[in-house]
Amino acid sequence: MAGEVLLWALIIALVAIIRRISLGILNSRRNRKRAVGFFHPYTNDGGGGERVLWCAVKAIQDENPSLECVVFTGDHDASPESLMARAVDRFGVKLLFPPKVVHLCKRKWIEETTYPRFTMIGQSFGSIYLSWEALCKFTPLYYFDTSGYAFTYPLARLFGCIVVCYTHYPTISLDMLSRVRGRSSMYNNDALIAKSSWLSQCKVIYYVLFSWMYGFVGSFTQLAMVNSSWTQSHIEKLWRIPDHIKRVYPPCDTSVLQALPLERPTRTPIIISVAQFRPEKAHLLQLEAFSAAIKKLDSSSVRPKLQFVGSCRNKSDEERLQSLKNKAIELKVDEDVEFYKNLMYRDLVGLLGGAVAGIHSMTDEHFGISVVEYMAAGAIPIAHNSAGPKMDIVLEEDEQQTGFLATNVNEYADAILQVVRMPETERLKMAAAARRRAERFSEKKFYEDFKAAIQPILGSSSR
Repeated sequence: MAGEVLLWALIIALVAIIRRISLGILNSRRNRKRAVGFFHPYTNDGGGGERVLWCAVKAIQDENPSLECVVFTGDHDASPESLMARAVDRFGVKLLFPPKVVHLCKRKWIEETTYPRFTMIGQSFGSIYLSWEALCKFTPLYYFDTSGYAFTYPLARLFGCIVVCYTHYPTISLDMLSRVRGRSSMYNNDALIAKSSWLSQCKVIYYVLFSWMYGFVGSFTQLAMVNSSWTQSHIEKLWRIPDHIKRVYPPCDTSVLQALPLERPTRTPIIISVAQFRPEKAHLLQLEAFSAAIKKLDSSSVRPKLQFVGSCRNKSDEERLQSLKNKAIELKVDEDVEFYKNLMYRDLVGLLGGAVAGIHSMTDEHFGISVVEYMAAGAIPIAHNSAGPKMDIVLEEDEQQTGFLATNVNEYADAILQVVRMPETERLKMAAAARRRAERFSEKKFYEDFKAAIQPILGSSSR
């Protein structure tokens, strides 16, 4: 008897929950606003993704000023005015008017620290919960994900939204799967797992299952813009909606940077590194390569300087930055290395204008905005020999070399030495070719391609 009562109580509770959820969704669908809701939980990360956000907002405002732009963010100090000012100060993007802000309180559910294990799937399911909060607070006609949370797309469709996304990189890729199969240790494959055949097999099964789920949820988008040839090839294989996928190279600030003179004002060769202090950016590799290059210089050579420029999102990034500073001391290059955190855009431009080369070392960087910015500024790129830099960016222009590609410490060190030892006339010739190449990835080109991709979606819904 008691068991039956408990069973009926559970059934009634479940029905009540389902009814409440259903009524919430129906109510939100009825109250949809003719607006574009940008799902971007971190509006202070300072990276290329944030630049895309503000350029996308500006493009929508240009294309359809009557369409309200709303930003879903977990940054509680963000206001319409502060975000508009940030877009200008940080990225040089002038919005026509401030976006509306919807603050999210559940962002901890997408924090990697919340999931010490099974991080990828934990964050993915956490994003559904965060998206639920967002859509219950404000339901837009267009749900625009600019942060890569594909698991939110079915929910957004359930709320009656037209789903659009700008995907910087797939949450899981076939390359990641092959590395686990090959038992290669990286930032996303713990050394303990890589050393164990059994654990590696378990992770392969986990990745295969996750890739199937990722492909399923991704297919719910009605327009997927991707940022590079590499990303496009992976997304097409995973989501299997090739007709809904458009390649739109991200906006790179080439206009301001191309105004910088190619000649450098100082005799000391400066190598600059612009990247958030995240593990996948592989700053340690850059530091070790720089140290190796220094050791290969003879005593009469001018010692170069290495400048790290980046932003810190959280405590982990702060600790990573401090670890780099400690490593510089350990390698005895601390007097040759400078660190700049959370710089304003104008200050970044000044540093880029003084650099002879820009270094980048992320494996499978989906695109590589920083690499394009180096090239536009006249700094010869030394980039990782994979994905975006290899397939789209550091290619010959008018049969002229535009930079260097490297994979390991020795290759990076050799590339640094080649730039440092390069005659000025040769450096200027390569820098000029790199600058011409960078014009292919300008903000102007982004706006053209973005508007061409989004117009059929905006137009069809207004009819």
